[in-house]
Amino acid sequence: MMRKSLLFPSIIFVLSYCFSYVDSASSTCPMDLSYVGTFPWDKSLCQGNNPQCCQVLLSLFGMGLARHLKETDMFQLPNAISSSDCLQDFQIRLTAMSLQQSLVATCFNETNQFAIKASSCVGIVTREDWVQRVGATTQLDSVCKKLSGLTSCSLCLDAGMKVTSQLVSLDRNASSKCFYFTVLYAAAIVNDLGPENTATASCILGLPLPDSTTKKNSKGPDRKHLFKLIFGFIGALVVVAVILASVLFYRHWRKRQKHKAVHVEFVSHAKASLRPNTGAIWFQVEELKCATDGFTQKNLIGQGGYGVVYKGTLSDGTKVAVKKIMDLDSKRDEEFSNEVDIISSIKHRNLLPLRGCCATSNDMEGKQRYLVYDYMPNGSLDDHLFDSRVTNNKKNSLSWPLRKNIIIDVAKGISYLHNGIKPAIYHRDVKATNILLDSEMRARVADFGLAKQSKEDQSHLTTRVAGTYGYLAPEYALYGQLTEKSDVYSFGIVILEIMSGRKVLNMSSPTSLLITDWAWGLIKSGHLEKILDESIRGVGPKGVMERFVLVGILCAHVMVALRPTIAEALKMLEGDIDIPRLPDRPLPLSHESFRSSLLSCSSTSNSLK
Repeated sequence: MMRKSLLFPSIIFVLSYCFSYVDSASSTCPMDLSYVGTFPWDKSLCQGNNPQCCQVLLSLFGMGLARHLKETDMFQLPNAISSSDCLQDFQIRLTAMSLQQSLVATCFNETNQFAIKASSCVGIVTREDWVQRVGATTQLDSVCKKLSGLTSCSLCLDAGMKVTSQLVSLDRNASSKCFYFTVLYAAAIVNDLGPENTATASCILGLPLPDSTTKKNSKGPDRKHLFKLIFGFIGALVVVAVILASVLFYRHWRKRQKHKAVHVEFVSHAKASLRPNTGAIWFQVEELKCATDGFTQKNLIGQGGYGVVYKGTLSDGTKVAVKKIMDLDSKRDEEFSNEVDIISSIKHRNLLPLRGCCATSNDMEGKQRYLVYDYMPNGSLDDHLFDSRVTNNKKNSLSWPLRKNIIIDVAKGISYLHNGIKPAIYHRDVKATNILLDSEMRARVADFGLAKQSKEDQSHLTTRVAGTYGYLAPEYALYGQLTEKSDVYSFGIVILEIMSGRKVLNMSSPTSLLITDWAWGLIKSGHLEKILDESIRGVGPKGVMERFVLVGILCAHVMVALRPTIAEALKMLEGDIDIPRLPDRPLPLSHESFRSSLLSCSSTSNSLK
């Protein structure tokens, strides 16, 4: 019965197995192919240039796969290596029978085509998978169990077609693959005599036998009539397969054309966003692969909310950081376009410049988006504050002058976004990991993927909440109300982190979850000096350091109206204007209500990163 599928041209199986799951754990063939030299198959069909030879070899190899299924309950071989090894062993045994040394290479174009892959036939990998798809008992069980002649073989073939139709109804693109699985199941599991019985091999696997063998096997089907029956079915199925392949090819072509048009439009928009006066350029993906040695692990320098960053060296020797965008859905594409559009239009000493970008899309690697920045050799502020590998190194610890300069630099960068360009830009994700340090330890605000441009004559925007827990202003986290003072709140948190060396959220202490609560409690109790990191206590002007802490507290006030603008905060930090008396932090917003809302958001919201 099953000879039909195994007589398809090998190209069908190449296409069927082009997307494989490869596991390199094993490197030997798990099948005993000794039967190749002992089973009475018709070797004359593989002598000379007989076009039927490939079909015969596929049936012969299928006998081993059927026995493998019977022994292991696995329809295919463990991995690509075992598939390749088995085909090599197969060729060695054929050569030992004085057959050509190139038969396997000619007939099996892909050495991994017999390896396990979940996409083969509606996800069937094991016998248990088969039972889940078609049931423990099928029509095969009643008619393919014993094969005693042409009639029983015809009934078995008909049952196989019906079971295959049942599987194909679950996956329209898997007709030939599912028929192949039906062949193996009938020969290995259903038939009592097993795949190495001549009747099973001739009827189910479609393996030609010498005339003498056929005559000796009185219980076997009539070979001439059987071939007519099988080739009749093959002819019909080939026609159906050609029509189906044509339809699928046309649909795939239309889909590719549509995808290509979308990609061209996206790239055109991204290129148009690059402002020529900023020096940002469009890179080819080959340039970036060359610069990063193919994005090797040794060049990986960081990982953020939606991308990984690699160190690279351009052909002119320039050091760059290449961010490869991950999880590319429509939201990530929006953030990529947003960052290209916004950062390529601005240039400031304390903002990380965009050197260029790249967007590709192809069938092999899918969508890829890259952002290229100047390389910051001293990493992020977060590294120097909280990474033990850096903070344990005395040489790299942050001194008071460095902390002071970093705070001033960040304030200047945010001030430029709010006041230096029109309309203003709200960063929305000011935090320690997004503050990078150049070779001189000067700070640059980075990552504009979430930035929003304000609208003229509007005091605030109402938008989807996005950002990082702990750094979000209460009015923005709770109500989506975005203003320039939302960035001021985040900046206040950063000041407190820098001055104290303490993270914004302390999950181990429920009574001091937020750094603002902790710092406010010490100030109210008259112990402001305890807020300062031990490494800078007593090594700088006490009054100046306390002023920085108070500005941080004021910027991170829960009430929007009581926060200064970033320009006012900068003047307070530089001592140009006095700090007003710290207003009380009203309850319950500053405490239990805001904290519980924050925790609720962290467990239920998917809009924040």
